Amino acid sequence: MTHGAGQTRVVVADDHMLFRDGLRELLETDPGCAVVGEAATSDEALALVAHLHPDVLLLDVEMPGPGTPVVIDRVRREFPHTRVIVLTMHESAAIVQDLLARGAYAYLVKNIAGEELIAAVHSVGRGRDNVLLSVSRETIGQLESHQEGTPPLLSQRELDVLRLVAQAYSNGQIAHRLGITEGTVKRHLTNIYAKLDAVSRVDAIRKAVAARLLSAEETS
Repeated sequence: MTHGAGQTRVVVADDHMLFRDGLRELLETDPGCAVVGEAATSDEALALVAHLHPDVLLLDVEMPGPGTPVVIDRVRREFPHTRVIVLTMHESAAIVQDLLARGAYAYLVKNIAGEELIAAVHSVGRGRDNVLLSVSRETIGQLESHQEGTPPLLSQRELDVLRLVAQAYSNGQIAHRLGITEGTVKRHLTNIYAKLDAVSRVDAIRKAVAARLLSAEETS
């Protein structure tokens, strides 16, 4: 199949062939989507992302090979152009929070309507920074109650970036020190601001110290 310019390029990763076939057929009913690869294991998914550089990796939670957190961490670190959408039957609030904190851009349950899935793929693939959730009201309530009175959950990389921000490094200097692109630094900062409900670098540092994510000594 020829893939046109402007299409959202997707790799589908699920260990059930019939489900993968169904996803491919659904996505390709939309002329703006192109399924460029399919994987049955986490290792295959990572190999396809490395080779094809898709816009979106549509990833099942339970697959043979490295766990979903490992896949998301590696994609975020090594292939920042590719954004991960988690598609699963599981609605555990702890899993949702962990995978979103690691960098997944959407967490969708498999009973989602087809048009909603296509809309999510387009939204994530076009680089929008909002995080998409399609879970039950009960799960959302668990997420909210878990967050009350607990520090915001930042990934290790986000903490690395925030520590360097607190030391007055520029985005370019942070990128050089961490071996990532300046665009990736900006994306981490966007995520940090959202998680801390911060409006600036100074505000993010202040709120991180208040939440005990950073010590006062790290900001001097």
